[in-house]
Amino acid sequence: MASKLLSHTLQSRTVLTKQFVRPLATSAVRASTRTTTLSNGLTVATEGNPASGAATVGVWVGAGSRSDTINGTANFLEHIGIQGHASSFEKLGAIVNGDTCREQTFFAAKTLGANVSESVEILADLIQNPKLDAASIEAARKSVLAQQAQAEKNLEQVTFDHLHAMAFQGESLGRPIAGVRETVESLTTGDLSSFHKANYGANRLVLVGSGDVSHEALVKLAEKSFGQLAASTSAAPTKKALFTGSEIRLRDDVLPQAHVAMAVEAAPYLSADYFNFLVMQALIGTWSSSLGGSSHLSSRLSTIVNGNHLADYFTSFTEGFKDTGLFGLYFASQNREQIDDFVHFAQSEWVRLSTSVTSSEVERAKQQVKASLLLKTDSTCTSARDIGSQILGSGKHLSGEELKQAINKITAADIRRTANQYLWDQEVVVAGVGPIEGLTDYNRVRGNMAYNRF
Repeated sequence: MASKLLSHTLQSRTVLTKQFVRPLATSAVRASTRTTTLSNGLTVATEGNPASGAATVGVWVGAGSRSDTINGTANFLEHIGIQGHASSFEKLGAIVNGDTCREQTFFAAKTLGANVSESVEILADLIQNPKLDAASIEAARKSVLAQQAQAEKNLEQVTFDHLHAMAFQGESLGRPIAGVRETVESLTTGDLSSFHKANYGANRLVLVGSGDVSHEALVKLAEKSFGQLAASTSAAPTKKALFTGSEIRLRDDVLPQAHVAMAVEAAPYLSADYFNFLVMQALIGTWSSSLGGSSHLSSRLSTIVNGNHLADYFTSFTEGFKDTGLFGLYFASQNREQIDDFVHFAQSEWVRLSTSVTSSEVERAKQQVKASLLLKTDSTCTSARDIGSQILGSGKHLSGEELKQAINKITAADIRRTANQYLWDQEVVVAGVGPIEGLTDYNRVRGNMAYNRF
């Protein structure tokens, strides 16, 4: 599900908020990421910045919905963890959050640097001793069912859930993160306990600290609080998820907008081609009719859509997993009679990536990607999440300088090569929800993946 990070509650934490006001004479230099692996396999990673006054500490677990044997188990266990320990964090004045995605789960708390020790102790109890009594399980079940009901109202999320289900048919990677009502209602104490035992071993965990936190101190806290935790004997999923070119259409002419997503199989997370896809994503761009400068964006597709009123909103996206990925485009439109036109121009831009994309376009897109990657780590919360997800995904955390180097070396030839490999005449998956009578026939969509280049 979408990340629910912490900024919206800061105003209620007066003491904590004051810690974010840094005197002008204070250095804002951030240290590089340091990592230590304990004897039981748990990794401790920190990026210290004592001047911040606040710290985010959290545990990232290498298990998400992809590890489910019963769909929704990982997300259910996350709800139990947060609900069972929220009051303990509240007593510290900490802001706690958790989230489950397809390959990871995390629990994190933002607190004063002086309260890091207590926060780690609570996190250790949360991870090692989930409250699996009947009352806690029923409270979590109610929370997850409410989460599902809310998700059903978000048609963008509904579209993406169907896109993943079609792209990875029969694979755990294609199942909805929160599960479905039937699976959530069927989960028992035994199911949750078995999942926890299989996936919450020390070798599947990363303890992350960002901000006002000492690496040496956090390692000692980890040894004290997590040192007795055994390693998991259950291996993480290693079989590559198979991509299936296909489509699904959920037509409902009563809805005001058509919601459509289409994607191809892309590169794994943090691979060399993954960074090429980030640049390709920026080349296609994001556009919204509500933007004041919507007619002046740099992407060619934005100009076409704006001039012909083809959609209300569109965004290009890249998703990377350990062994595969998705690259695609999502759009929402009230102009139901010209959905076919939007698809035509979008696919034309995809083809152009492998044929005639220019160096100047690539350079502009590279600047946008670097800004996006570096600016998203401007708080301890987002920095901690970046560290945890990267270490679980690839075994290391890339520094800002390494990210810049990876992007800087990309050329127009690299973009054309990557697009030719992954986009040109490749299978495509399409998901449409709403008034989609005008959505292009799937056989035409697949055929248009290979427009005549000459």
